[in-house]
Amino acid sequence: VQLQASGGGLVQPGSSLRLSCVASGFTFDYYNIGWFRQAPGKEREGVSFINSRDGNTAYADSAKGRFTISRDNAKNTVYLQMNSLKPEDTAVYHCAADRSYYELRFSNDINYWGQGTQVTVSS
Repeated sequence: VQLQASGGGLVQPGSSLRLSCVASGFTFDYYNIGWFRQAPGKEREGVSFINSRDGNTAYADSAKGRFTISRDNAKNTVYLQMNSLKPEDTAVYHCAADRSYYELRFSNDINYWGQGTQVTVSS
């Protein structure tokens, strides 16, 4: 099982990035996917989630209106489009997968957890 996140980088405030999370080793269509981030000295934060059953999405308040999550089941990939980036968005971003949408959003016991990609927003 693997969740491979990519697309991070160093960008200026106001810029955009698109993160990708490619999954392998499990039946992707059945899994809910979430993006999490963790900055140094801060707790992990759930940024955005997408439901496997109906494509329903959810966002942290910090991401609403700026970030968009989407999935392409044919490519086993979930994307996080991040616009109007701010310095406070700087963090390592991870994707994760769980059969339960509730567990993914509210539990620390997540089925699969991927390695992260660094996003740095700085002038």
